[in-house]
Amino acid sequence: MSEGRESSVRCFAVGEAAACLQLPPSIQGEGQARLLALAQRLRAEGGFVDVVPGWGNLTVLGDPARHSADRLQAAVLAGWRAQAAQALAPPRERVLRVRYGGDHGPDLTAVAAAAGLSEAQVVRAHSEAVYTVAFLGFQPGFAYLMGLPPTLHMPRRAEPRLRVPPGSVAIGGAQTGVYPAASPGGWQLIGRTDQVLFDASAAGPEQACWLQPGDRVRFVVEAGGD
Repeated sequence: MSEGRESSVRCFAVGEAAACLQLPPSIQGEGQARLLALAQRLRAEGGFVDVVPGWGNLTVLGDPARHSADRLQAAVLAGWRAQAAQALAPPRERVLRVRYGGDHGPDLTAVAAAAGLSEAQVVRAHSEAVYTVAFLGFQPGFAYLMGLPPTLHMPRRAEPRLRVPPGSVAIGGAQTGVYPAASPGGWQLIGRTDQVLFDASAAGPEQACWLQPGDRVRFVVEAGGD
């Protein structure tokens, strides 16, 4: 990462004892892995109330009794510079077995038509790509995955569903993801997995969420789709 692009990284206060590190759009893709590594490092160091990564940003909540906004910003920026100079550890690999199409993926036909592809070509493109968990959000355990082939970028449905089944594999814009629990949703449903993505009885968030930011994810076609 060049010095000029590095200098455009911003860190600003978002409260009396909170700071947000913001990457410029030009480095968000390559910088996301380093941002997630920084989040892990800060959590391991301890002393913070919470460390919350997003897409191209990282928010750190400090203890008002220990951290002023200025001090927290300086600590986060120093951590970013140190992390940017280090080699990244290899990501954890996760594999999701998916039944595509039919009742499992009721929008597969519409996605194929919009992309100008056959359903088989959509399945092949989606399952052959390698994805990275950018961040978690929307509902516990929902991972936003980057790496979706541009040919599969799709707008959300004009009318969201009132209930999306748990395990539904979906496309929304330039991302793909899997619904951990039944909920309303507007993404295009192309398949379903039996993998449990969130366990509310687990000891902590890292144990509760099967997918974590930085994980590398692959989808494998499972027999049973239509």
